[in-house]
Amino acid sequence: MPLTMNRNVFITCAVTGSGATQDRSPHVPRSPAEIAASAIDAAKAGAAVVHCHVRDPETGAPSRDPGLYREVTERIRDAEVDVVLNLTAGMGGDMVFGPVEAPLPLNATETDMIGASARMAHIAECLPEICTLDCGTMNFAEADYVMTNTPGMLRAMGAMMTELGVRPEIEAFDTGHLWFAKELVRDGTLTGPALVQLCMGVPWGAPNDIHTFMAMVNAIPEDWTWSAFSLGRDQMPYVAQSVLAGGNVRVGLEDNLFLDKGVLATNAQLVERAVTVIEGMGARVVGPDAVRAQLGLTKRAPLARGAVA
Repeated sequence: MPLTMNRNVFITCAVTGSGATQDRSPHVPRSPAEIAASAIDAAKAGAAVVHCHVRDPETGAPSRDPGLYREVTERIRDAEVDVVLNLTAGMGGDMVFGPVEAPLPLNATETDMIGASARMAHIAECLPEICTLDCGTMNFAEADYVMTNTPGMLRAMGAMMTELGVRPEIEAFDTGHLWFAKELVRDGTLTGPALVQLCMGVPWGAPNDIHTFMAMVNAIPEDWTWSAFSLGRDQMPYVAQSVLAGGNVRVGLEDNLFLDKGVLATNAQLVERAVTVIEGMGARVVGPDAVRAQLGLTKRAPLARGAVA
């Protein structure tokens, strides 16, 4: 199909993620204060949306602690700079098997499998405008690790998001994830038109090539809103590719640590580079109010200190 370039682009900054990057760059934020400050800097640089995980402030290891999410949320909402908050709901679906000849019992130290309500606890408390829904199960690069999201789990979590009034961002790591996402909208679990993030080049999901990318783009319903990203040195090329194909963009330290070869980046610097690419293509970078209007979001007030939202 002919490409229709997106002339009004919003940038999502994925601020820290849950990967083992905490010791590879001093710019990867760990504490809630650091994560919020980096998100605010990204918003000042031009990000309309910030996508946040939390980490153990001491070790940098990924965490599901609702208190950490609450502090990040409070700090971002208390800031003078406006931004749409997107919290992950992807934690709690990690299954790590034993050796190939004895896969059971599971690796109890590394496996983190919890129920739908527990995976959504911080979303129900913090009520971000957007939260992620990883729309399928996938093998990751690690030999025995499976990101586990069963159809039943996704229906339960999706229904909770709809009930809470939080917009799901469907994370599609492969074509079948889009297929199931369309079913969730068709059966009323999710409200359409939906919001989709194409996650390209994540081993072993959708490979990072233009043919697969365009197959994913062509599978998205015309009235849905979508963004895309890729990893490492392919992050900025995917900014241009996404805009050219009609989408929005995601950058940030969750997906890439470098501004140039050997030069470690901050989140704000990655956003600034994306702004340069987008504006150099003749498109316009839009802010959080435009995103809210496009997606039907309602800006949330700051959380009451010490109370459940």
